[in-house]
Amino acid sequence: MADIRIEKLADVLVDYSVAVRKGDKVLINGSTLCEPLLQQVYLKVLQAGGYPLMMPSISGTEELLYRYGSDDQLQHIPAPMKLAMETYDVRISILGDANTRLLSTIDPARMVLHNQAYTEMTKIFMKRSASGDLRWTVTLFPTNAYAQDAEMSLREYEDFVYGACLPDLNDPVGYWKKFSIHQQKIIDWLKGKKEVHLVGTDTDLRLTIADRVFINCDGRYNMPDGEIFTGPVEDSIEGHVRFSYPTIYEGREVIGVQLWFKQGRVIRASAEKNEEFLLKTLDTDEGARRVGEFAIGTNEGITRFTREILFDEKINSSFHMALGAGYPETGSVNESAIHWDMVCDLRNNSEILVDGQRLYHNGRLAIDL
Repeated sequence: MADIRIEKLADVLVDYSVAVRKGDKVLINGSTLCEPLLQQVYLKVLQAGGYPLMMPSISGTEELLYRYGSDDQLQHIPAPMKLAMETYDVRISILGDANTRLLSTIDPARMVLHNQAYTEMTKIFMKRSASGDLRWTVTLFPTNAYAQDAEMSLREYEDFVYGACLPDLNDPVGYWKKFSIHQQKIIDWLKGKKEVHLVGTDTDLRLTIADRVFINCDGRYNMPDGEIFTGPVEDSIEGHVRFSYPTIYEGREVIGVQLWFKQGRVIRASAEKNEEFLLKTLDTDEGARRVGEFAIGTNEGITRFTREILFDEKINSSFHMALGAGYPETGSVNESAIHWDMVCDLRNNSEILVDGQRLYHNGRLAIDL
């Protein structure tokens, strides 16, 4: 029996998240494991009057590139991919892995080389997104690999995923519109503020948000969603942070990440597991040691860690920072080939102060909206 939730998710993605219009050129990419959702999205784009281009991927080909590709092949950018990034109106990406640890033994230096080659593509994406020329969204199709990472059965994980994306199955778009209004109140409170002070277990950070813009993440760029974020002033971060959750990047799980900042730059870093990968990735380029994003997670339906950043960065009562590229629409000017989100729990012995006023205390909103 077909899962009606797949059709409803496709509806939300096409009609709400990217709002496909007649004549839009729409790039749809995702693993062949996501076929049920890919087909529904393709159908919805057709029904909306768009021109869909399906670019499916086969699980395992990325590993083949890293293991057997020459340096030149690692740095090659296919012309059709660049053309689509430069000219298409919409991109819908669907995550779906058969093995989330496929790249865990790849030499980090080869991954850095590949990432460096895509710096220009990242700049194009960020610039077009900021200007509104490119509307995009990312979601996930539940697979056994993700379920295993989350320590759930596939059935349980499907319920978790669709529950986070479609909290109100009867009116999912209405839910996200109401959610947007609530988050906008927090953003309105933050307008004009200058300094953020984060205090938590093994964490004491200060950063400047003066003249920066907070973005209301309400189901348009990510599905599920639930965060507010900005790009902090690049040279402003001072202090130390210990990320309480493991962080996964390029298929590599890094545990116990600690970062020390001075004048906005990571001057020291350590990890309990895969420290070498962390340190080499920090040396990808100059922007990799600076923070492109500071965000607060707000999705009350996501309360547990699952080892998938699309969900984990939205955990209610958390904050996350992304090393590397910032989003220009926030005012960020940090450029990098990487964008690595790391998440910190704020439920115990923690607070977020803004210009000396308490915004969050032990993960709970401390202001009246």
